[in-house]
Amino acid sequence: MTRDVFEYALLRVVPRVERGECFNAGVLVYCRARSFVAARTHLDEAKLRALDPRADVVGVRAALRAVEQVCGGGEEAGQASGDDAGRRFRWLIAPRSTVVQPGVVHSGLTTDPAGEVERLLDLLVH
Repeated sequence: MTRDVFEYALLRVVPRVERGECFNAGVLVYCRARSFVAARTHLDEAKLRALDPRADVVGVRAALRAVEQVCGGGEEAGQASGDDAGRRFRWLIAPRSTVVQPGVVHSGLTTDPAGEVERLLDLLVH
């Protein structure tokens, strides 16, 4: 079975940007050879509330869901709906100063990019 290069980045929640405290809440995976991009998220509300008791849980969930929607493409991706998988991934990993931020990009080899999304979510987020 062919192993392809893939890239991934963690999605971090930074409830109070001025403090810089964060925790992992998702993962983005991109495999150019397979035109694959996907995100899976998991919000730990207890961690969020520990860092900011007044955090906007609904807003953070919406931001995480938006990342998943951009990865999926189609109408739910908004302005990115017509972009290819690589362009959507690059847009999502661009640095930003918001409550949901991408981490640094790492790479690896895989025979199953969709499986990597689940594996990394379990390993680095749950």
